[in-house]
Amino acid sequence: MKMPAQGSEGSFAGVSAWLSQDPDSETFIFRKFNDLSARNILYLQCELLELGAKLKRIDDKVWSNGPIELKDAARTWEELVDQAKDPESMASEMMTAVNEVREKLKEYHEALVLQNQMAALHRPRDGALEATRYWLDGGLVLPGGKKPGPKLGGKAKGYLDDRYDLVSLKAPVERDYLSEALRTYWPGRHDSPSDGRYGIRRHEEQSVAIAVGIISTILAAILLIGAIVGFSYVTAWGAKLGMICAFTTVFALSVGMMTSAKRAEIFAATAAYAAVLVVFVSNGDLSGNQCCPAPGQ
Repeated sequence: MKMPAQGSEGSFAGVSAWLSQDPDSETFIFRKFNDLSARNILYLQCELLELGAKLKRIDDKVWSNGPIELKDAARTWEELVDQAKDPESMASEMMTAVNEVREKLKEYHEALVLQNQMAALHRPRDGALEATRYWLDGGLVLPGGKKPGPKLGGKAKGYLDDRYDLVSLKAPVERDYLSEALRTYWPGRHDSPSDGRYGIRRHEEQSVAIAVGIISTILAAILLIGAIVGFSYVTAWGAKLGMICAFTTVFALSVGMMTSAKRAEIFAATAAYAAVLVVFVSNGDLSGNQCCPAPGQ
């Protein structure tokens, strides 16, 4: 892992070296400049509106009192290309306007597509953002009450201030409650002397994902096997109904808190789980007891 040169930590070279040390690239947090993007698109839109009006003025002039050959150019591309070779002709003016529209429209559409892609990027995770802010701000107060200066100077020193205008270049991770809780308390390591001085620990996202997978698998097995075992010791129909409700509720909460499943997916998984329990109970449990009392009982 490449480390910044001695004494260069408070520079663009030092900051970029520190940002690149994160194994999951969670420190790759940058401004989106949504306000400037919106303004740029508005400007391009206005330019296109003006170019459209310019083309309309040319069309009106051609069809109101233009010569027959110019009208031919207005409806035949080959004629337009041929007449536009004369730089003094109105056809040349028309061709210039067409090319301006073509160029500006491409720029406008590219800006829209890029902004759409930017909007699809995720905001940084709170923990990663706070750690990056803390490091860039200088960290802890030094002995004697002196506060270290920020790593970058000028306007760049506050580029992480507006959390709503930030984007993380890291691929989105699972945002379920269990994963977030594990990330908060997961043991990390100091990847550089700078991390040690600032108390910043890093961990690999894969380790959290593995832990979540193991916990989810164990809990799923417990909910299924535990329900089957429980039904084996219960004979009262009302008690079994209560157990079905309880296990189904716990299952739904587990899926909602331990996965990033959508509401429809949670509903489908819960319905399937409840159906398994109902089928098992309706066919009698492992001890041979029937779920429904016989007539007269």
